[in-house]
Amino acid sequence: MSSDQPPFTIRRARTSDVTRIQELVEPLVQRRILLGKDAVVFYESVQEFRVAETDEGELIGVGALHVMWRDLAEVRTLAVADSWLGKGVGRALLARIEEDARELELSRLFCLTFEVGFFERNGFVDMGDETVDPAVYAELVRSHDEGVAEFLDLARVKPNTLGNTRMLKHL
Repeated sequence: MSSDQPPFTIRRARTSDVTRIQELVEPLVQRRILLGKDAVVFYESVQEFRVAETDEGELIGVGALHVMWRDLAEVRTLAVADSWLGKGVGRALLARIEEDARELELSRLFCLTFEVGFFERNGFVDMGDETVDPAVYAELVRSHDEGVAEFLDLARVKPNTLGNTRMLKHL
């Protein structure tokens, strides 16, 4: 392997990864950085996930792309093992998620995060009080998805999102 190749690869998640994904995410749930999810939720959405894996088969990072609207998707559950922080894993996962978004012809990526600096370095900006077109809002507000509620900044999600920043990137 050449020295410019990262010591990990990014690939589509498999159902056999779900237990390892949960193990990777759990410390961040405990620190209240990510919201916890039941195993069934990971299985139902496994096709949205990408994982970072070492050459030895260790799962060291995860991230998901969740489509919300014609031109909009959310970056979800972006997490990197503590021992791999600062080694480009998060950036590589985000780049793959952006590639997937472009392939789906999406033009905007949303995230709700405490990691403002990381996302700013990767082209995201604080949404502030930005809202969406009223016709799109009327459609989105029908969704039962919590990520959509977070994007719309609905009051019902406020207790769970306290301190998070709503960020957006135009692709």
